[in-house]
Amino acid sequence: MDATILGLLIADGITSGVIYGLLAITLVLVFTVTRVLFVPMGELLMYAPLTYALLVDHKLPGSLWLGAAFLVAWGVLDLLGGARRAGLFPFAGAAVLVGFGTWAASTGSPALAWLLAVGVVVLMGISTYRLFFEPIPHASVLTYLILSLGLHFVLQGLGLVFFGPEQYRIAPLLPGEAQLGPVPLPRQNFAVYGLALVWVLALYGFFSRSLYGKALLACAINRRGARLTGIRIRDAGRVAFTLASLICALGGMLLAPLTNAAYFMGFIPSLKGFVAAVLGGLVSYPLAAVGAILVGTLEAFSAFYASAYKEAIVFALLLPILFVQSLRTLEIGGVEE
Repeated sequence: MDATILGLLIADGITSGVIYGLLAITLVLVFTVTRVLFVPMGELLMYAPLTYALLVDHKLPGSLWLGAAFLVAWGVLDLLGGARRAGLFPFAGAAVLVGFGTWAASTGSPALAWLLAVGVVVLMGISTYRLFFEPIPHASVLTYLILSLGLHFVLQGLGLVFFGPEQYRIAPLLPGEAQLGPVPLPRQNFAVYGLALVWVLALYGFFSRSLYGKALLACAINRRGARLTGIRIRDAGRVAFTLASLICALGGMLLAPLTNAAYFMGFIPSLKGFVAAVLGGLVSYPLAAVGAILVGTLEAFSAFYASAYKEAIVFALLLPILFVQSLRTLEIGGVEE
């Protein structure tokens, strides 16, 4: 292995690790606030670039109609629950979404398509929480997991219907390559790094400076205590899902120019993000980020030395964590007996 190959593997591992880190942060954010393991985040990751690709091709994607349908269902639930004034906003949002999507598809403008693709995914994410998780606020983690898995399979199947089996590659925000010593890197890599840096700083400021951020931290630490202090757990969940969906949408839009985008390609990155989140204990953002870089680097070198086993090697990182957790469970059980 020469210096060029080594540099390429390290750069590829860091780029993949940054994407996995964003997904891991998403998973930790949603889980700590709502106790939901958000499995469909891989579908949201792919829905954004696929929606963009169809809009640029002057087509109305099915994801837009699905997002509008979710908003309409949200409005119906609010009206049935007696919130008549609040129930009108989802209907208005659905109308704006369809109108703006029709305009973007007719013009084929990349800028409009980019904004709409991100907006559709964000609306789908928060609507998913409102429709499927918010009505059962006291369910167990296992119930949430089963529901989340069901949503994953439904969204993946709908992705095949909406976008077909084809793979798409969208235009990068930063075209061309940059030379770092002997290593040529796509400039799009730096867009991914920039997104990660901006997002980490934004989350730090959000959690440390804003009232909503502190409320989310309170819900993550003690949901019952947060409720007793007047924090609405429902609103905290909506904010968490909104932020998570935004991370998925932006990550998908920046990842798609480096790899292909297809309806089935989001699940594996989401699983690797889950591995990184587990390495962080599903509670620590810094440890999840470090675990994501480890996962990405291990994947890159595994692809070079043993490409047939790279997925197995990455997922094998879960084994020591699960072993330690099993020992802790046995100790707790012994104490309780």
